[in-house]
Amino acid sequence: MKAIQLVLAGLIISMVCFAQEQEKKDEIKTLFGKVDSHGGYGALTFGISKIDGSEGVFLGGRGSWVIGHGFAIGLGGTGFFNNFSYDEMLFDDYHYEGGYGGIYLEPIILGKMPVHISLPMFFGVGGIAYASRYYETWDGWDNNVEDIDEFLIVEPGAELELNVFKCFRVAFYASYRYTTEIDLINTDKDVLNGLSTGITFKIGKF
Repeated sequence: MKAIQLVLAGLIISMVCFAQEQEKKDEIKTLFGKVDSHGGYGALTFGISKIDGSEGVFLGGRGSWVIGHGFAIGLGGTGFFNNFSYDEMLFDDYHYEGGYGGIYLEPIILGKMPVHISLPMFFGVGGIAYASRYYETWDGWDNNVEDIDEFLIVEPGAELELNVFKCFRVAFYASYRYTTEIDLINTDKDVLNGLSTGITFKIGKF
């Protein structure tokens, strides 16, 4: 009789444990609930891209909150300029300069692996100026803004990321800028649309 009772007790305990385990497996996973870690990082980005057929430089930074090693959300900004070129209509050297800022959403795929991929998506707003170069005898070369406009931007990207140290990562990236139409003198409306490539340095808790 005691043996039967022990067997029944064992079966009941096993069933309860199994039910609890099954409940954990079936539990809805949420973005902010029961993640195994929280972290954050700061990043500096150096990129190149064509602007109106001329080489441009893009310098940026961002700060992000890392959730469960697999997703990051943050804020960032980028400044840009390209080489001067001669404008035959205005009889002077001109270039583009400006910047944009906004929010980053970044899925991180297999982030614990030494080499992995992240897919940052940027949404923001910015401004661009068409500027000439002139010489001041007391201050050297300076820029004179001839025209300016604002735009909205979406920039999806992909990063091949290397875990150099636990707190330091290096990422090689490619991204593509899409902006609303830009209204500047002697300028195509899609002048900022284009591919960027570069490198990002990240430091923080991942």
